[in-house]
Amino acid sequence: LIRFCLENKLVVVLCTILLLLWGFMVAPFDWESDMLPRDPVPVDAIPDIGENQQIVFTEWMGRSPQDIEDQITYPLTTALLGLPEVKTIRSYSMFGFSSIYVIFKDDAEFYWTRSRILEKLNSLPSGTLPQGVSPQLGPDATALGQVYWYTLEGMSPEGEPTGGWDLHELRSTQDWYVRYALQGVDGVAEVASIGGHVKEYQVDVDPDALRSYGITLHEVFDAVRGSNLDVGARTIEINAVEYVVRGLGFIENLDDLRKTVITQRDNVPITLEQVAEIEYGPALRRGALDKAGAEAVGGVVVTRYGENPLEVIKRVKEKIEAISPGLPKKTLEDGTVSQVEIVPFYDRTGLIYETLGTLENAVRQQILVTIIVVIVMVLHLRSASLISGVLPLAVLFSFIGMKLFGVDANVVALSGIAIAIGTIVDMGVVMVENILKHIDEAPPEENRLEVVYRACSEVGGAVTTAVLTTIISFLPVFTMEAAEGKLFQPLAYTKTFALFGSIVVALTVIPPLAHWVLARKSHTKPSKVSFLSHPWLRFALCMIAAILTAIYLANDWQPLGPEHSVSNILFVLLAVGGLLGLFYCFIHFYPRILAKLLTFKAVFLSCCALVIVFGLTIWLGWSTCFGWLPEGLRKSKPYVAMAHAVPGLGKEFMPDLDEGSYLLMPTTMPHASIGEVMDVLRKQDMAINAIPEVESAVGKLGRVESPLDPAPISMIETIISYKSEFMADTDGRVLTFAYDKSADAFERDAGGDLIPDEKGRPFRQWRDEIASPDDIWDAIVKAAAIP
Repeated sequence: LIRFCLENKLVVVLCTILLLLWGFMVAPFDWESDMLPRDPVPVDAIPDIGENQQIVFTEWMGRSPQDIEDQITYPLTTALLGLPEVKTIRSYSMFGFSSIYVIFKDDAEFYWTRSRILEKLNSLPSGTLPQGVSPQLGPDATALGQVYWYTLEGMSPEGEPTGGWDLHELRSTQDWYVRYALQGVDGVAEVASIGGHVKEYQVDVDPDALRSYGITLHEVFDAVRGSNLDVGARTIEINAVEYVVRGLGFIENLDDLRKTVITQRDNVPITLEQVAEIEYGPALRRGALDKAGAEAVGGVVVTRYGENPLEVIKRVKEKIEAISPGLPKKTLEDGTVSQVEIVPFYDRTGLIYETLGTLENAVRQQILVTIIVVIVMVLHLRSASLISGVLPLAVLFSFIGMKLFGVDANVVALSGIAIAIGTIVDMGVVMVENILKHIDEAPPEENRLEVVYRACSEVGGAVTTAVLTTIISFLPVFTMEAAEGKLFQPLAYTKTFALFGSIVVALTVIPPLAHWVLARKSHTKPSKVSFLSHPWLRFALCMIAAILTAIYLANDWQPLGPEHSVSNILFVLLAVGGLLGLFYCFIHFYPRILAKLLTFKAVFLSCCALVIVFGLTIWLGWSTCFGWLPEGLRKSKPYVAMAHAVPGLGKEFMPDLDEGSYLLMPTTMPHASIGEVMDVLRKQDMAINAIPEVESAVGKLGRVESPLDPAPISMIETIISYKSEFMADTDGRVLTFAYDKSADAFERDAGGDLIPDEKGRPFRQWRDEIASPDDIWDAIVKAAAIP
C-alpha cells in the first residue's frame, strides 16, 4: 500500500481531494456553499438518552382519575401487554385523560413499534372501552423533540409590544392559523397549543324554566346536537336539471342557537332561549402560559423522530417568516396599528450553534497547540506543517463515518473527535521522524523514494498496531445498553472514526507528501553550506513560528477572559513554553535520572506502589479502602480525620451543560386551583424578570395540548433565559466594541447603541457581584421564593 501510494501520487491527490469535498458536504457545521450540495450530519445539542417508548393517549372529558383508571387505563394496559418486544408499561390516570407509556426494547425499530400498537388498538374487542372513547397514538417524537417554543403577541410596525388582543383572539389565531401552517413543515411531528382561552358556545340552562315547560336536560342536549348539523337527501330533477337536496344547519352565531326548537307545547314551539342563557365563553382548560407576569398564548414545535433538529428549526423559521404578513392586524383606540407576531422564547438553535462553535474552537485550538509542540520538539518547519496537515483530514474522515453509520452530532459525539486529536498527531510524528532519520543517514546518490518507502514501511506496522489497540480498547463501550449506550456510544464511534482516519492518512497521504516536501535532494555543493540550513537560523525560524502561533492561539483561546489581551499572550507563552521547557529538561537529564532509578529500584518501586494506593483511596474513599482495619483503629482520630479528608470522588451520570437558560420547576399543593397557581406563576415571573441578568422568564402551568405533556395543574415550568456574560454572536463568539479609555466608557452612536470595533473591548452584561451562572441561579431562587 505504501509503495503504491508513493508511485501513484496522482491517485493519492485525487482521493485526498475527494475526502476533502465529501467531508465538507457532510460536516455538521453550518457551512454554506453555492458550489457543493450540503447533506450534513444531523445535529442536536445533547444526546437523546430517553427510552424507546410510544404513548397511547385517551381523553374522556369530565371524568375523575378513578373512573379513567378503571374503565380506560387498566383495560388498555392489559391489552397492550401482549405486544412483541415490550419491556414494560407505565401509565397515568388523571382528570379527563389517560396516558399509557409503552416501553419497548432498545433494538426495536421506532416505527415498527407504532404499527404494532395501532394493530392492537384496532383489534380491541367491542366493549373494552366506554362508548365514544377513542384512544390515539402520541406523536412520532420524543420529549427531547420540543425544540421551539413561542408566544403570540401584538406588535407595532416598529417592533414594540402594543397589547390590545384578547386571549381568546390570540388562541383562535394559534389554533386555526399558526398551528396548521407550522404543522405542515417538513420534519415537524406536532405543534401543541398552550395558554389563552378556547372560544366556545355555552348554554347555561335555567332549571326552573325546564320544570315549568316539562323539559328534561337530555332533550336540551339532543336539540343542541341536532341543530349543529348539515344533512343530505336525494336529488330532484326540475326542467331536465338535477339538484342536490341539502339541509344547512351548522351554527354560525348565537342567534342560531337561541332559535333552536327543543319541543312544542299545544303547537307552540319552545326554543332554547326560553330555557337557557346562550353566550360565548372560555372552555375548561388544564394549562396556561405567563410571560413576565402577563398571561400569554403560545405553542411548542416538536420535531419528528430521527429528523435533523437544526434543519427543522430553520424550516420552521422560514415558514414563520412566510406567514407573518398574513397574521391578524387591528388599529387600536390610540391609532396604533397592532399586528400579531410570533415571538420565540426557547429556540434550541442557539444551543446547537454554541455546541458546534465550542467544538470548532476546541479542535482549532488543539491543532494550534499541536503545531507549537511539533515545531518546538521537531525543530523542522516543513515536517511540522506536514504533521499538522494530517489533523483536518482525520477530522473530515470522522464526519464521513458519522454520516455513513448514522451517528448524530451532539456535544458528546463531537467530543470524541476532540479526545482523539492527541492520538491522531502521533501517527504523523512517528512517520515523519523516521523519514527524517533515514534521509539523514542515506547516501546522497540513493533513490529518495526508496528511502521514504523503507522509513515508512519500518514503522507502518507499529503505528497501525498502536492505534488498533486503542480502537479495540473501546469495544466495551459499544456493548453498553439503554441510557448509558445512547450517551457514550456516539463518543466511541467518533473517536474510532478519527483514529481509523489517522491510520489511513498516515499510511497513504504522508509518504507521498514526505517524498515531495522532505526528500528533495540538495543542489548546493558539499563544500558550501547553505545559509538557510544553518542550525541556529533554523532554530530561530522555528521559535519565531512557534511564538507567532502561540500569539494567535492566545487571541483565539483567551484563557484569562477577552478583556486581558496582553495577559492572555503571556499566559499562553508561559504555559506552553514552560511545559515544553520541562520536557526538554527531562530529555536532557533522563540518562542520569535513569541511572539513579536503576541503582535504587526498591525505593522507586515503593513510591510507585504508594501512588497507586493513594490514587485508589482518593477514588473509592478512605473508609472503603481501609474499612477492614480493626475497630479500635477505625475509631482513632487519624483514621476519622482521613475518612473526612478523603471521602471518595462523587459520581454523576450526566455532565453539567451551560445552555444559557434554566428550567425552574416548583410545585404547589396538589389540590390548588388553576387561579391560585396562576397567581403564584405571575408573581414568580415578575420577580424573576426583574433580575438584570435575566433576558426573559416564561412560565407554564399544567399541560400543553399534547400527549407528550401529562403535567398536572399544580406543576409549574418556567423557562428562564439569561444574558451571556459578554455580548456574543449566534455562535457564542464574544463581540468587541469601541471603548474610550480617557472617559473609561464605551462609545455609542446617536441611537445609543454600542459601536462594533474589532480592536475594542467586550461588553460585560452582568453586574460586578455576578461572577458565574450559579450566582444568577441563586438570585432566581431568592426572587422566586413565595410563602
